[in-house]
Amino acid sequence: MLDDSSFAIHPGQNGKHAKVSYRDISSIVRMSKEGNVYSYFCEAGSVALQFVREDIVRIVMNVDNNLSMKSSVAIVKKPEEVEVKTEETEGCFILSTNTLKVEISKSPLRINIFDTQGELIVGEGARGLGLNEKGDVICHKMMSEHDHFYGFGEKTGFLDKRGEKMTMWNSDVYAPHNPETNALYQSIPYFMTLRDGKAHGLFFDSTWETTFDLQSKEDSYTFSAAGGQIDYYVMAGPTPKDVLYQYSELTGRMPLPPKWALGYHQSRYSYESEQEVRHIAKTFSDKKIPVDVIYLDIHYMDEYRVFTFNKLQFPTPEKMIQDLKEVGIRLVPIVDPGVKEDAEYEIYQEGIREDYFCKYIEGNIYFGEVWPGNSAFPDFTSRSVRKWWGAKHSYYSDIGIEGIWNDMNEPAVFNETKTMDVKVMHDNDNDPRTHRELHNIYGFMMGKATYEGMKDHLNGKRPFLLTRAGYAGIQRYAAVWTGDNRSFWEHLQMSLPMCMNLGLSGVAFTGPDVGGFAHDSNGELLTRWTQVGAFTPYFRNHSAIGTVRQEPWSFGEKYEKIIKKYIELRYQWLPQIYSLFEEASRTGIPVMRPLLMEYPEDENTYNLSDQFMIGDNVIVAPILQPTTQHRVIYLPKGNWVNYWTDELVVGGKHQLIEADLETLPIFIKQGTMIAHGDIKKSTDIVDVNRTLHLYVGDTNTTYTYSLYEDDGSTFAYKEGKYLYKTFTVHCYSNKVEISVKDDGQYIPDWQELIVVVHGANSQLQLMVNGEIAKNKSYDNISKKMLFSI
Repeated sequence: MLDDSSFAIHPGQNGKHAKVSYRDISSIVRMSKEGNVYSYFCEAGSVALQFVREDIVRIVMNVDNNLSMKSSVAIVKKPEEVEVKTEETEGCFILSTNTLKVEISKSPLRINIFDTQGELIVGEGARGLGLNEKGDVICHKMMSEHDHFYGFGEKTGFLDKRGEKMTMWNSDVYAPHNPETNALYQSIPYFMTLRDGKAHGLFFDSTWETTFDLQSKEDSYTFSAAGGQIDYYVMAGPTPKDVLYQYSELTGRMPLPPKWALGYHQSRYSYESEQEVRHIAKTFSDKKIPVDVIYLDIHYMDEYRVFTFNKLQFPTPEKMIQDLKEVGIRLVPIVDPGVKEDAEYEIYQEGIREDYFCKYIEGNIYFGEVWPGNSAFPDFTSRSVRKWWGAKHSYYSDIGIEGIWNDMNEPAVFNETKTMDVKVMHDNDNDPRTHRELHNIYGFMMGKATYEGMKDHLNGKRPFLLTRAGYAGIQRYAAVWTGDNRSFWEHLQMSLPMCMNLGLSGVAFTGPDVGGFAHDSNGELLTRWTQVGAFTPYFRNHSAIGTVRQEPWSFGEKYEKIIKKYIELRYQWLPQIYSLFEEASRTGIPVMRPLLMEYPEDENTYNLSDQFMIGDNVIVAPILQPTTQHRVIYLPKGNWVNYWTDELVVGGKHQLIEADLETLPIFIKQGTMIAHGDIKKSTDIVDVNRTLHLYVGDTNTTYTYSLYEDDGSTFAYKEGKYLYKTFTVHCYSNKVEISVKDDGQYIPDWQELIVVVHGANSQLQLMVNGEIAKNKSYDNISKKMLFSI
């Protein structure tokens, strides 16, 4: 039967229309300069360049000749006054600073960025800026055979992302995470390239769904977005640390967390009653296992209504919180964005009355099914909504809560798409945009509202926020855990590169659910995972409803003893870890680092995914397989010391080591220092002493070490109430000279500073600021000498 309607001539019916695979922005027609923005108008769009600093350049492309220099919420850095030298030749425009040179070819427009030595950092070849076959804005870049790629936020797989194709679209993924899992909860469209020992960074500031294709071609890669503009920043490096500093200058750095947030955290979906929470706390106390935080998952609420407690299961929440705090334990409750549709529920009433919920352009509220049933979702892109939501957190702070856990904030919805309808409109502070454009920042904006609200309510105390979803810059507000992992050895293995790449993406405060969230753990897996967790920046044991319990004592005395040892070890190492957190808050350089960060010229580190560093001198090489008591490790050039035995190990090669179930392999760089505190039941307990461990060598070495202290709970450190003790150490064969410099106004609680010199001989002399230190003791067997300084 013939179709005699107009549909018969629908342009898609015959399939004969030409498909365009790529539309180039083409040649420059004219250019202009306004302030510090250089604009180039082309045959098929326009491009603008702006130097944010002399080592960071921003490039924006719009195919509609409607360029906007408005940045996303990720950017906090205002452009500096940068001296730019300009030059025009017959074929190109040249813009130069003291650090970068940008060449803009005229026909067609191509952008090539060089360093001060004239080496190409980022370049374009046959293709540059334009539209792909789907109509997505796209940017092509040349790729060297020596390029290695890191970052991209929260992604599965190995450390080096070369050869992968990755999507940024915040997604609730409960199904098992594996190397095929593409989009997870965080979207951080940023990466670092390491090439022949030098690094540079690229941040694609697009809140749309974005794709990075490092797979399709051998000599080029692309990044693209489903809408909007191409808007990206190139950071010159040239070291990985320089790139992190530059990127975190753009997107902000983490505030120092409260010290209690760095302790051990215990969680389960769910501790369902006040009685159960008290029992868990008492068991930790009885067994003398340190703990700082217990979590409340969704069952603490009244039918999953946020800002409520179930009065039957939790009859006296304020007293429970106070009682726990008296023994050094904080309670952290979950808060999801879905607000139950209930005409008798105050939060819902206020949201309706004040027009705070997300809605369609026609004006009707968007409802989605989540834990409370049919629910409305606050529009966190609106300043007034964020202020309202933040103010509501006085409900928690008034009863003594100092930390919040944001979950389901991708936002997750129980439907086929697993999220909000992309046609929903957001106010976006009077610049309305669809959810399709702003989906990736929904969790970020919720985190901003929550953190700022809690900060307002805590009277000078530092809040703690944990989030599942986020966008670039989320480190300004929250710690990030890697979501619903599973109790598989493969997930333990995968957690290391995930956390390292998050750290390389600006998120220093990160970690997985220790033991695995879903599926059933076992004693050996929990033990090995706890050993790793003791050194991940965020340290929480969390398990799902219906799985076997996995508190430290769940698998019997054999495993409990070892798990306790490593939780205690975390508290011993807290002075070291806290000092590294302070460094991260100041520089953006992560606490947990891949070896390539410290050894960028060593090719053996480029895809080393099963070891990591804590700071610049400690390597942790965990056992990541069942019934295994040995592994191959790689130690870079130099001498390293086994933390447990003081055995000297020569670096620069791979070697096989033994590690029984009780042992986490840890190696300290010879000639360096680490700091230890006391083992204690929680961070509320004051250390009596501070111990510095110095690992001397026979050769002349120099090392600088900074120990940081403050009150651990307030923002007084921003007013100078902190202590930096900087130790410059010179090691000789029979003598160690240490110069100590103090900075800041904080007086620590500990009374004595002890130096333990490892690898010492009986004749060793310690000079501190030119004076001979008092030798307290010497052990001829262990070759350790103790000094008090």
